[in-house]
Amino acid sequence: MREECLICKEPLEYLSEDVEMECELCHKKEQSKTRCINGHYICNECHIQGIDSLIGLCMEETAKNPAIILNAMMAQPFCHMHGPEHHIMVGMALLTAYHNAGGDIDLNKALIEMNSRGKSVPGGACGFWGACGAGISAGMFISIVTGSTPLGEKNFGLSHKMTASALGAIGEVGGPRCCKRDAYLSLLQAVDFVRGNLGIYMEQPKICCSYSRQNNQCIGKRCPFCKKKKKIAFICVHNSCRSQIAEALGKKYLSDFCDCYSAGTEIKPQINPDAVRLMKREYGIDMEKDQYSKLLQDIPGADLYVSMGCNVACPNIPGKESVDWGLEDPTGEDDEVFLDVMRKIEKKIRDLRELL
Repeated sequence: MREECLICKEPLEYLSEDVEMECELCHKKEQSKTRCINGHYICNECHIQGIDSLIGLCMEETAKNPAIILNAMMAQPFCHMHGPEHHIMVGMALLTAYHNAGGDIDLNKALIEMNSRGKSVPGGACGFWGACGAGISAGMFISIVTGSTPLGEKNFGLSHKMTASALGAIGEVGGPRCCKRDAYLSLLQAVDFVRGNLGIYMEQPKICCSYSRQNNQCIGKRCPFCKKKKKIAFICVHNSCRSQIAEALGKKYLSDFCDCYSAGTEIKPQINPDAVRLMKREYGIDMEKDQYSKLLQDIPGADLYVSMGCNVACPNIPGKESVDWGLEDPTGEDDEVFLDVMRKIEKKIRDLRELL
């Protein structure tokens, strides 16, 4: 859906000077240059309502890839195609990946600080300040992890260099603005910057954008992330255990460049309860929230079909690439057997990043 105004879904317009506007949701009156073509105005605070919940999401994340973490944030119902929420999420994703890659920070404290700082950068800063909030967020990230203040020396310089690097990449692509594109560009610059200056190796994102249909101003092939996402289908007989685990872990670890699905040649009425319980305990993933048992014909055609090891034959996908992982079915076994299969699936999912 191509929508911009949170009230009527119509496009936004940007004025040349501030005028007094009243927020349609909280009725606060303030000066702004941004409203929709029907005159609706939403203040920053209402636009990012729910953002505080991201602290808990980040504390449960284990990924070292900031794009995976950012994608999980952008999938939340309060995150829109464009908006000041990205000024917070970029820094939070980087802080989380930095911590998971071995960076020595108090993550909870750092996330709270990032939430506070990011909220101070208003929507439209990219055009009106000449400084995109996503790029500024990357600079805030470096400031937080190095403890920079206005009186700092080396850390002061590093924070500015990080912001300059992110804004430079955004400026090279040019406008019109796209909060997703500019957020991804800032992440890529930060991963390289941190490796070279702080010696922490976050995973390098491989990003394919899936938001073009939601962006009225998408620049298409001029965008460095305008690539078709690969589709991976994980297949087993009943689509109730191993393939469901693989779909969930695929979405967690490959979401920056792949769409993951699962299906079976038959279906069960529910996902294996032991798999649901252990995935929630070990990975913080509630498979019952977004997944269900599906037949092969119920999912899109995939670039790669992965059999879990059930000798599943899929005669309806001639010419498609396929692989068999040869995994034993843990159904009915104790938790240790389940956990062993989950870890094997996680390793194979991570290996797919390099293979693809």
